[in-house]
Formats: sequence, structure tokens, C-alpha cells
Amino acid sequence: MSDIIVIGIAGGTGSGKTTLTQAIVQNLGSHVTVIPHDSYYKAHHELTYDERINLNYDHPNSYDTEMFVEHLTRLRRGETVECPIYDYTIYDRSENTLTIHPSKVIIVEGIMIFYPEELRKLMDIKVFVDADADVRILRRITRDVKERGRSLDSVINQYITTVKPMHEAFVEPSKRFADIIIPEGGLNMVALEMLIGRIRAHINS
Repeated sequence: MSDIIVIGIAGGTGSGKTTLTQAIVQNLGSHVTVIPHDSYYKAHHELTYDERINLNYDHPNSYDTEMFVEHLTRLRRGETVECPIYDYTIYDRSENTLTIHPSKVIIVEGIMIFYPEELRKLMDIKVFVDADADVRILRRITRDVKERGRSLDSVINQYITTVKPMHEAFVEPSKRFADIIIPEGGLNMVALEMLIGRIRAHINS
């Protein structure tokens, strides 16, 4: 399937990456396959729960980049892959997997996807979603407390100790690799319509 296009959507935590991705999927439906980078956190079955809690999940080394690159390469070839499932309640990879089928448009989403060069090379369009730091932390708190069952103290502590410094060290600098920078992600209707128009032109080509 040489007509497959891969779009990378990166940006800091809570920047609006998922909102943008969902908006694209809502508009283009079955033509789009989404593969989230967060599903590829490394498995740590050998560690205790307390040990897993204290790992730095905001460093590039926390991801199984080798597996991710392999799966994305196979999807580009038109092959189906078994995507891992990460369980945020236990801070570990689930034993289950999710079958992902290729389509004409593959969206790769995650905070660190522009950092590894071998991953960037697989992307045809690289989009960086930008948002103010105070907006991003509030969104992160809301998501982790409501959707992932975390305590407020744990979310704030993680943000101060790993999220913020890793964002400054790895995520923000990766913005220079972007082809397009979109403030506010899926809430930026002008940018969203332009991006959807570009993708729709590819689908109809």
C-alpha cells in the first residue's frame, strides 16, 4: 500500500493532541488508523507496583521504540499489527493486545514521537500541537485524576519531578522537526480545517 500517508501529531502533555486526532477521525472515519505512542511503554512485569510507580515515564527510554518503529513500518506496508495495551492503573503493560489494521492515513500520536530519528523518518507530515504550560498542567490533572484514577498529589508530584523537566529537555526542542505548528490543537478550527483538507486530498487521490 504505497499510497499510505503517516501523520505524526506531537506536543506536550495536555496540549490537545488527542482532541486534534479525534477531530480528524470524526471527519474522515474509516480512512484513518490511529496508533498511540503511549501504548508502547515498556513492560516491567519484573518490578513491584511501588517500583513501577517511581519510574520516569516522561523520558524517551520509557518507550519501546524498536517495537513501535517495527509496527509502524509494517502498517506502512499494509500489514496488520498487534498493538500492546498499557494499563495505567497498574503502571504496566497489559497481557492483552489490540489488532490495528492499516488504512490510507495513519496517525501517530505522542509526546516523544519526534525525538527518535528512526521514527521521524517514517512520517510524511509532522504536526506539533502547542499550548501554554498552565493550560497543559490543568488538563493533565483533570485527565489523570478522572480517567486514570490517580491522586491529585501524585499527579502534581509527577509533573514537577519528571513531566516538566522532560518536556523542557526533549519535547519542546523536538518542535523544530515539525512541518506544522498548531496552537490549541483540535480547538484551532482554521488549522484543523486546513489539515483535514490536506488529508482528504490524499484520500481522494
